[in-house]
Amino acid sequence: MLASDEPAVRFLTRRDVLAEGAADDEAAILDGPKVRALLSGQQPDGGFGVRPYAKWAGAHWRLVSLVELGVPAGEPRAVVAAATVLDWLTGAGHRRGIREIDGLVRRCASQEGNALAVACRLGLADDPRASLLAGSLVEWQWPDGGWNCDPRASGQRSSFHETLAPMWGLHEYAAATGDDAARAAAERAAELFLEHRLFRSTRTGGPIHPSFVALHYPPYWHYDVLQALLVLSRMGLAGDERARDGLELLERLRLDDGRWRPGGYWWRPPGSAGSNAEVVDWGRNGPNELITLNALRVLARRPTA
Repeated sequence: MLASDEPAVRFLTRRDVLAEGAADDEAAILDGPKVRALLSGQQPDGGFGVRPYAKWAGAHWRLVSLVELGVPAGEPRAVVAAATVLDWLTGAGHRRGIREIDGLVRRCASQEGNALAVACRLGLADDPRASLLAGSLVEWQWPDGGWNCDPRASGQRSSFHETLAPMWGLHEYAAATGDDAARAAAERAAELFLEHRLFRSTRTGGPIHPSFVALHYPPYWHYDVLQALLVLSRMGLAGDERARDGLELLERLRLDDGRWRPGGYWWRPPGSAGSNAEVVDWGRNGPNELITLNALRVLARRPTA
């Protein structure tokens, strides 16, 4: 990891895994090949020539990757790109499409969750648009602690996919602003995952879905146990006894050389025809740097007995 050609990976490994300073690598983050690719093609309006949510070239997705690579708060290109995402999600056209059925808002809340986390990481937590996203997520939360966009859902269970990003976003917002409602909502979401020991059906005890126990990067809007552990560790909850199954699974998936490889992909290589083509090659063969980084981050933050 310390030999990576991406300064962000070197910096984050030193900061989050080894608890060391790495000023040179931090200063070079914007020059890394992945970061440069994510910022390439930016248009005068701040976007990237496609709608913000276009998979995976839109500003929404690029920004999640950028902040997870440690792009600094206030970085002008990231901030202006974030404005296009915030304008989209808080605009009248988007808000008119939000539906309530049987007293529950049916919303793909991963959109608001990811955007809120990005805004907070970029220093925009005090922006009224970020405040609107945070307040809306709190208002839309289902009784079980999650969110769901399925109009057919009974209301008994929300969606893991649509709950993980809101938990992250609300945690980041609470950390940045001290907002108690956002913190409580993030903790209620965490309880939903912990109740299931991160991936288990309460009925059968087995995995809820095979993808939940496979590792992916980027996760985009998808749930998997590593991304859940990463956000829970940021919330100080990875030491909860109910997270043990997920931590043990992560250890079992570790390769003999100490790294981890993907268990699946939600993206296609740059330049691929059709949908879901990435602007960055995150690695499809062998061990994966970003999965390994996140796994090491989780294990480094795990409390010792």
